[in-house]
Amino acid sequence: MGQVFVGHDWAETHHDIYIEDADGGCLGKARLPEGVEGVARFHELVAPLAEEPGDVVVATETDRGLFVGALVAAGYRVLAVNPMSTSRYRERHSTSGAKSDAGDAFVLAELARTDAHNHRPVAGDSELAEAVKVLARAHQSMIWTRQRHVNQLRSTLREFHPAALAAFDDLATPDALAVLVIASTPSLARRLSRSKVASALRRGGRQRRIEERAAEIQTALRAETLEAPRLVAEAMGASVRALVAVIGELVAQTARLEAELTDRFEQHPDAKVIRSLPGLGMILGARALGEFGDDPNRYADAKCRKNYAGTSPITRASGRHHVVLARYARNKRLADVCYQWAFAALTASPGARAFYDQRRAAGDTHHRALRALGNRLVGILHGCLHHGTLYDEHTAWGHRTAIAA
Repeated sequence: MGQVFVGHDWAETHHDIYIEDADGGCLGKARLPEGVEGVARFHELVAPLAEEPGDVVVATETDRGLFVGALVAAGYRVLAVNPMSTSRYRERHSTSGAKSDAGDAFVLAELARTDAHNHRPVAGDSELAEAVKVLARAHQSMIWTRQRHVNQLRSTLREFHPAALAAFDDLATPDALAVLVIASTPSLARRLSRSKVASALRRGGRQRRIEERAAEIQTALRAETLEAPRLVAEAMGASVRALVAVIGELVAQTARLEAELTDRFEQHPDAKVIRSLPGLGMILGARALGEFGDDPNRYADAKCRKNYAGTSPITRASGRHHVVLARYARNKRLADVCYQWAFAALTASPGARAFYDQRRAAGDTHHRALRALGNRLVGILHGCLHHGTLYDEHTAWGHRTAIAA
């Protein structure tokens, strides 16, 4: 028996698979249900065709989910294929534009048979790293959701209650949320006494400069502004109170997730190395760990890690045309981590600042220089994790200082 190649196209309630041998001959195809039954039937189909689980190469478009996790745990070699790659392979077999789940399973099986060496296996990250990833993504998504509601609140207040915007620069702060509950309309805001504003600030958790801040808020809320009709203002006020309640709960849940994320991240053996790098605090460090994973064999070298992070540029060259571009097909969450990391490193590392200044002096824009710095930092992180050593400023940037001298 030789290798067996399986294409797996997943859906919410079922999984289409196509099995073929090394010559491209069809060995079987099926539509499997979700859950334990589906995994059991998959084993039944491939077991007679391969001597060892490692002889089964499975190509799929996702690296997550219980079904894929069960295949990895069983010892099959599972390849995570970008859907864009599947689309290009589909065009090799059909130019009509036809598409079906069963057809995609066949395309993925062909991909596994002919181009497995060009696609990465699903990494065997530890359970702790997976837990950090889940928490980090939930925490980040919660922040994005909170910001969308804050933007909606700001837009609502701009329509009928501009004094509230003058009183608070950040509508997600405890001060703003506590006061807007009792000052949701211009008429309610103007009637508030200084003592009521101060009481609201105390309920929000403020402990210093309460009276002074209450006076500032009262003055801003009593400023003369244009007003909407009474019934419209009351309706908008109800909307404001609802948004404030939602934002308040999102703030509370984000804090709970942050505490859980911090606890899990600190338990990971790579946390000390990751946090030693400039610009990587507890939250950004946890996000970096979650998105990169902790499988030591996942990245062959620093370039592979940079490519996965999307920080390394791509080159398009044809004849006399030559252009270097940023990667846009990438892990968006990891790209966000690297960008924020590079920005934070500017004040935490003299070497990073010098590198950024050199790129700016060479004509790079701010964003392009930050991407270049992020690319360099990802390479440094790879070296630190590979050798199990903490970050050292001189080791990371000393060679550049010597070249400049």
